[in-house]
Amino acid sequence: MAPTTLETERLRLRPWRGDDLDAFARFMADGNETRFIGGPLSREDTWRRMAMLIGHWTLRGFGNWVIEDKASGAFAGYSGLWYPEGWGEPELMWGLLPAFRGRGYATEAALRARGYAFGELGWTTLVSYIAPENASSRGVAERLGAKRDGTIEIRGAVVDVWRHPANAN
Repeated sequence: MAPTTLETERLRLRPWRGDDLDAFARFMADGNETRFIGGPLSREDTWRRMAMLIGHWTLRGFGNWVIEDKASGAFAGYSGLWYPEGWGEPELMWGLLPAFRGRGYATEAALRARGYAFGELGWTTLVSYIAPENASSRGVAERLGAKRDGTIEIRGAVVDVWRHPANAN
C-alpha cells in the first residue's frame, strides 16, 4: 500500500522523499537525539533507515510519515505506525527535530496517526514503547491519554509499554 498524506491544522504527515535525507541525517547523527532509538547513525545508515521506513509501507500497508510544518514546509520530524518483525504489538511512534519541540507538534502528529490506526485501519490496540528515562516521549504519551502497562524487552532494551485508549481517534 502506498503511503497516504494526512493533515492537521498545522502539520502535514506525508510520505518520505529523497530530499528528506539531509535533515534526517543531521538528526540521526546526534547521539543526544538518538540515545533512546539505538544511538547515532552515519549518513549512509540513515539512508538505510529511511529505506526501511519506506519499505515498511509495502510490507505492512502502514508506516511512518514525515512531519512537515505547513507554515514553512520544513521537515520537522516523523510519526506513525510501526510493527517490524519481532515487535510485541503495533506501535505509535514519533520523533521531532529540536527546532520544532515545545509547540505540541509530536502530540498533534501522533494524535492524527493514532486516529488513522483506529479509524481508517480499524485497529483495536496500539502501544508506544518508551525508554523509562525518556521524559519527553512519556509526556507526549500522557497527553495522548496512554497509560503505562508494564515493560517489555525489545532488542536488548527494557522499555515501558504505554497503551493507547482504544476508543481514541
